Amino acid sequence: MRDFQSYTSKSNDNKNSQDHLSLIKELAKKYEGASEGELITAIMLEAEKGRRNGTLTNADIDNFQNVLMPMLNSNQRALLKNVIDKIKKG
Repeated sequence: MRDFQSYTSKSNDNKNSQDHLSLIKELAKKYEGASEGELITAIMLEAEKGRRNGTLTNADIDNFQNVLMPMLNSNQRALLKNVIDKIKKG
């Protein structure tokens, strides 16, 4: 994962579909074979880094969640929601 800021900023431009598809492919390749725990850890670490340096807002987190949710099954959505809640509580 590059970072939340670059991921979420892509959700605001006119090329949403193509940009999202490209980023999803890039992330899938980077984390291919990673366990669920490894993915959660990567998300949490990136979020903590963004919070520390002031580049990650709740709006960025919401955009990240909104982009991913449609691609997940119900169990994955619940897991992502829990992770997002933890990130926001900091």
